[in-house]
Amino acid sequence: MAWRSCSVLCRLTGGEPFLCSVRGGRWPDSFQQRCGFKKAARKPEPKKPEDPVPAHTEPSEAVVQNQVPIQTPFNSTPTFSRLVRPFLFTVGFTGCSFGSAAIWQYESLKSRVQGYFNELRADWLEKVRPQKRGDVRKEINQWWNSLTEGQKTVTGIIAANALVFCCWRVPSLQRFMVRYFTSNPASKSLCSPMLLSTFSHFSFFHMAANMYVLWSFSSSAVSMLGREQFMAVYLSAGVISTFVSYVCKMATGRFGPSLGASGAIMTVLAAVCTKIPEAKLAIIFLPMFTFTASNALKAIVAMDTAGLVLGWKVFDHAAHLGGALFGIWYILFGHELIWKNREPFVKLWHELRTRSSGGGGPGGAA
Repeated sequence: MAWRSCSVLCRLTGGEPFLCSVRGGRWPDSFQQRCGFKKAARKPEPKKPEDPVPAHTEPSEAVVQNQVPIQTPFNSTPTFSRLVRPFLFTVGFTGCSFGSAAIWQYESLKSRVQGYFNELRADWLEKVRPQKRGDVRKEINQWWNSLTEGQKTVTGIIAANALVFCCWRVPSLQRFMVRYFTSNPASKSLCSPMLLSTFSHFSFFHMAANMYVLWSFSSSAVSMLGREQFMAVYLSAGVISTFVSYVCKMATGRFGPSLGASGAIMTVLAAVCTKIPEAKLAIIFLPMFTFTASNALKAIVAMDTAGLVLGWKVFDHAAHLGGALFGIWYILFGHELIWKNREPFVKLWHELRTRSSGGGGPGGAA
């Protein structure tokens, strides 16, 4: 089972090779220079030939050629006060995610009841209408209907990740992508990257491994939680895992951009392994070796804990560990505390919908 992707050697156009890591690691100086993380070195003046260009930077002509304005970090020594806004964003976004999921479930159930006879009529027309052979739309519909509810749910997530991955390939968008699609507590943008970086992958192997794990666990997770609750958990997990990464970076002083869906996917994996601990899992390239989901979860948590304590820099172990702990907590306690207490909010939404559909009068239908 491909839980984690290894670091791979990537190359930017006109730049040097560097190590692209899973939600962690540092970008090379040349890439930081082009994308605004690091101020470019000044070009030596002609009248001072004895001052050489520093070896770790690129000539200033490369910066001019890329036409990227230079931008210094927001604060060279960030303090914990910078975590106030990310904390409020995490709490607010999590609450909005579950509130929106409750409304989404209410509207879905209502539309299913109202459209029951329309579906019967559509099925009857489909049987009467002559079938077309080789119709592309029909083939797509058959493929879509063959998917499980979980696979249908994560198809949109995978498409969003693929779109963001393509945006990374556009040179003119790299500065924008680094600012808003990588999370770093030392950056000017703190809140929006907490969510956007969850859909961001620079390495194709990194994205493929994460999306494969998400696809593999989607059926079990959605059948266990439902698509609405699953989406709320997934999106909240991306923000929560990034906030945990922020806290650890501030505590250790090791700043650097992170990106990837690993934190949110770790929540999905941990939730399934906690709910079904005796399920048999296997590694994709070694299917003959099987192990229980409980043992797999213990190994992952132990590895990320060791990486966090020992300061391993290839992966963002804090984000992985934060996502896994959130998944365990949600299955053991969060489902009871959050999702099962949504009834008052749904009743309030029902009353608002009923009053609006009843003409806005104070005595609308109950």
